[in-house]
Amino acid sequence: MDGEGNRPLPKRLWVGGATGFLGSHLVRSLLDQGHRLVLASRSGGELCGMPVQAIDVLDQAAVQASARGCEGAFLATGKVSRDRNAGEELHRAHVLGTRSALSGLRAAGVGRVVVASTSGTVAVSGDAHAIADESAKVPLELVAMWPYYRSKLYAEREALAANVPGFEVVLVNPSLLLGPGDTRESSTGDVRRYLERAIPAIPGGGIAFVDVRDAARGMSLAYDLGRAGERYILNSKNMSLAAFFQRLERITGVKAPALRMPRSRPLAIGVNRLFSKALRAIGGEPPVDEISVEMAQYFWYCSAAKAERELGFSARDPGETLRETVADLIARKVVFPKRSVS
Repeated sequence: MDGEGNRPLPKRLWVGGATGFLGSHLVRSLLDQGHRLVLASRSGGELCGMPVQAIDVLDQAAVQASARGCEGAFLATGKVSRDRNAGEELHRAHVLGTRSALSGLRAAGVGRVVVASTSGTVAVSGDAHAIADESAKVPLELVAMWPYYRSKLYAEREALAANVPGFEVVLVNPSLLLGPGDTRESSTGDVRRYLERAIPAIPGGGIAFVDVRDAARGMSLAYDLGRAGERYILNSKNMSLAAFFQRLERITGVKAPALRMPRSRPLAIGVNRLFSKALRAIGGEPPVDEISVEMAQYFWYCSAAKAERELGFSARDPGETLRETVADLIARKVVFPKRSVS
């Protein structure tokens, strides 16, 4: 701590996935705290006036070399995909990538690592009243349906297995990341589709989301205060998709879909499949894929109470997050909202 006893002393920290949505906000947060950073990502480049080394975390030796001399590290790497055929690619990126990166970091002499996962490894249910916390039983029969969440779950197990005396690993599990700066549209694609009026009907499920800037700060808090071998869910708001679309309608003036998906998940998927088939028959392309429809019929609700209690985590007003997500998409000319005329 510093002389006032309320702020950690600056450290030399390694950040993997520095150019991603979460990683880039994490870098800014750490710089604001005065830390000295070594940045790495698969693509490399530059961020905040600093060079970003082009490193694939599957290359253990490259990770080790780049992290030498760092006290701690953050792993915010990975690939977001709803493609059911991307299982092998996601396994490599998440499971093998996590294993390799942590091995390289440990060999480099790093003593503490915060690994970013997702709340979806524990918080998904068919019950609208279920709100998962870190103690919840993993709904393996649901998680196994989607390669992204399945690979993230096994990556978490790799991370926790790597936690040993002298090499501490802490997990954070953010819910859906919203906010400004998602240049790769890894998390905000559904908001874009809403603004384009490309969502034909309101699904029957519910989502949990958190501002990416708050999740970045949560990762920093987890480094400073998190208990080794523990996970911390980072969430701001649980909301049915009907309520989520109503909130977007109030913010943007873009009318929410008038139709609602059937409550039955198989029926909703069947209806969407027929709609997609008919659209393709006339040369069109469905605006929403079948897997997204399937996922949107479930409830992804979770609680950040443990992170609030142990880390001092707090999230900003969710309305601010939604407004700034929309404003950023428009400012970057990603979308041109088709506002309703009333």
